[in-house]
Amino acid sequence: MSKEKILKNDQKYIWHPLTQHKNAAEPLAISHASGNYLFDFDGNKYFDGISSWYTCSYGHTNPKLTTALKNQVDQLHHVVFAGMTHEPAAMLSEKLIAILPNNQQKLFFSENGSTSVEIALKMAFQYHFNQGEKRNVVVALDNGFHGDTFGAMSASSLSVYNGPFEDFFIDVIRIPAPTKDNLEQILQGVTSILEEHEVSSFIYEPLVQGAAAMQLNDAESLCQVINKFQQHGVIAIADEVMTGFGKTGTNFASDQIGAKPDIICLSKALTGGIMPMAITSCTQKIFDAFYDEQLAKGLFHGHTYSGNPLGCVVASAAIDLLTSSDIQKRIQEISNWNKDFANQIENHHKVADVRSIGVILAIDLAIEMERYGNKRNEIFQWFWKQGMFLRPLGKTIYIVPPFTSTKEEMNDVYILLLKFLTEFN
Repeated sequence: MSKEKILKNDQKYIWHPLTQHKNAAEPLAISHASGNYLFDFDGNKYFDGISSWYTCSYGHTNPKLTTALKNQVDQLHHVVFAGMTHEPAAMLSEKLIAILPNNQQKLFFSENGSTSVEIALKMAFQYHFNQGEKRNVVVALDNGFHGDTFGAMSASSLSVYNGPFEDFFIDVIRIPAPTKDNLEQILQGVTSILEEHEVSSFIYEPLVQGAAAMQLNDAESLCQVINKFQQHGVIAIADEVMTGFGKTGTNFASDQIGAKPDIICLSKALTGGIMPMAITSCTQKIFDAFYDEQLAKGLFHGHTYSGNPLGCVVASAAIDLLTSSDIQKRIQEISNWNKDFANQIENHHKVADVRSIGVILAIDLAIEMERYGNKRNEIFQWFWKQGMFLRPLGKTIYIVPPFTSTKEEMNDVYILLLKFLTEFN
């Protein structure tokens, strides 16, 4: 199909995510992708600076991932996961449990980040319900984002997404992200919340709040808040949909926090961007609360494509890549390169703040703008014309490059960022 036909059909039939079609620019027609680059129909290539929303961490069409997919598709491409099992799921489970925080014991399969959060919240509510308690309040961090389904939206606090739906939300109390400066005040607030409400769970993005413009949080302060909740029987839910699988420098951001979550939400880079898949992991304690002679105490939640064999084999191959010495070395190298560049621009007059953790680098511009306003769109288009795909969050420009990025490619990224700071007004 020609580029013109694609764009004509797109305009006629397609409703894009996060898009106001009344004033949106024409979408960018992508022909193919390979390695760390996207290619359009005119032969131009674009460095994928955010790994296609943090999924393609091993580059596009990575041969180890595509080979795993091709080998599986002729053997078993899908089967109902209720009452059946298969080798790809068993193999993935063993590999994933081996790299998760060591308190995680059980895996529940679904298809995307929002549903992994939805399942986590339901697990927490029913965990208490099965033990004769009705705990109906969730505590979440200010400026958190957990997805677009109703439970996930309820736990999120970005009104640009949630406004029309807030009357339908579950009961959520928000607290500021804890820091060394506000920790005592936060802990006092948590004590009051626990005294006044029946709290089911505390959900948080460990270390990095992605949609909050890559806000970095203090690990030790967050650890103390998690501990406080867990001491009162509250289920700690770590949303690692964005941070999971190496992006913060460790396999999971939770590895850098002393208090371990009871439940972890996983998706995005789980399959290296090849297949939609999500997993909600939990401790044995959580699972045991559902293990009963009474049928109604089971977790009656299911997705048609749960445990999809194709997703499982790709995710298994992705874990092999993640744990390889080559990828672990490159994650550390990109982390160091980002830190060096952050130090280089921290005093630039157009930079209000710069921060990095693992492969994530975020730059706050010293200007004010709307999150999805015209200025932000101008920035998006500027980088696209220069050969790099980024999606600024308001005044924040950030990169989450593939782990396969080379020194030369990252140098090109830094040069382009400097050029932007020099040229863009």
